Amino acid sequence: MKRIVRAEEDGISLLALLKNKLKLSTRTIKVLKYRSGGLKVNGEEVTVRRVLRAGDTVELAVEDREEERAESVVPRKLPIKILYRDASITVCNKPPKMPTHPSHGHLDDTLANALAFLAAAKGIPFVFRPVNRLDSDTSGIVLTANDRISAGRMFTAMKNGEIKKTYIAIVCGVPEPMRGVVDAPIARADVGILMRTVSAEGREARTEYNTAAVSPDGKYSMVVLRPLTGRTHQIRVHMSYIGCPLVGDFLYGERSELIDRHALHAARMTFSHPEDGRSITVSAPLPDDMLALYEKLIRSSDDE
Repeated sequence: MKRIVRAEEDGISLLALLKNKLKLSTRTIKVLKYRSGGLKVNGEEVTVRRVLRAGDTVELAVEDREEERAESVVPRKLPIKILYRDASITVCNKPPKMPTHPSHGHLDDTLANALAFLAAAKGIPFVFRPVNRLDSDTSGIVLTANDRISAGRMFTAMKNGEIKKTYIAIVCGVPEPMRGVVDAPIARADVGILMRTVSAEGREARTEYNTAAVSPDGKYSMVVLRPLTGRTHQIRVHMSYIGCPLVGDFLYGERSELIDRHALHAARMTFSHPEDGRSITVSAPLPDDMLALYEKLIRSSDDE
């Protein structure tokens, strides 16, 4: 990456340029400091204390290197749909029942494996940098960064609540009121390491929801949700907390014979591009299993 120092930047330190102008994360700056050839000004290796002058050429060795490739991510050709892709970011529509990243028992069937395959086909060293993560059973949009700088900027945007996400869920019952915000802190439950619960000792958690459709018998509804914070299992916990657990949610509700996962889909995401700041909105249609569930539980009831 090359950058010419502008007239208004004359006299600032390289560190100030990296942090305040280029918005690099502390982690990225640390990598550049200790990488051979990581920081150069006018072709000369420098430290972050270097005072810059207008017209100087700053070079940053931010590219992924072969030795940084995640060896555990095995390239595999898997069925994923790319919703948007450029040099900085990739946005995928993750199918249900696919983990986001490798773990014990899932070393070659994840979104990371699928993206590694696409990178390998182009001969590009692959480093998996998911900006958001979805449970294996949650389908929909996953945003990943293709380089170190974009990752730092997108992680900061996520932390600051600047990435807007919209989910669709099919739930048991009807929320009361039908539109509102669940404001209830979430903490790790006493049992196991996976389950979460609403607790006064938990971290702030808020979920905005709007009931989009209800079956005439009042047994099921489709709800549009926008998490305003980012806690583990937030939507699942909050919907269960207000008495409307997701259909098929074995952890916070009950299993269902109608769908073999919890009925939750990440349907829409809006964010600013890490390079030029333009607003990008991507959408992912409901997958077949949730569409069939909607047809059976809600639309079919409407027709009766």
